[in-house]
Amino acid sequence: MKVINTEKAPAAIGPYSQAMEVGNFIFASGQIPVDPATGEVPEGITAQAEQSCKNVGAILAAAGLDYTNVVKTTCFLADMADFAAFNEVYAKYFTGKPARSCVAVKAIPKGVLCEIEVIAVK
Repeated sequence: MKVINTEKAPAAIGPYSQAMEVGNFIFASGQIPVDPATGEVPEGITAQAEQSCKNVGAILAAAGLDYTNVVKTTCFLADMADFAAFNEVYAKYFTGKPARSCVAVKAIPKGVLCEIEVIAVK
């Protein structure tokens, strides 16, 4: 196993890695919409979905991959009323249409509106 880490995505806020490489697979931890440069969270689901996708992209890039290598995503929303707006942003990044689960959860760390985790293959 190899730890994947980049300063271009938010640092882990707990006892976990941004991602792990195991064989040909990359397992990325959920990415919330924290701007790694400022530590700030943008307002609104559209901006937060954009930042979460960018954070996922930074981790993929650190592993030498991009969004087309993603085979599975798990998306967490604080409110299913944001589903359509989230999908609009998500579709711009995950053009390969990986398998996906999307669920509403009671709360996401830092009170954000969305979180995205991915599994990618080399």
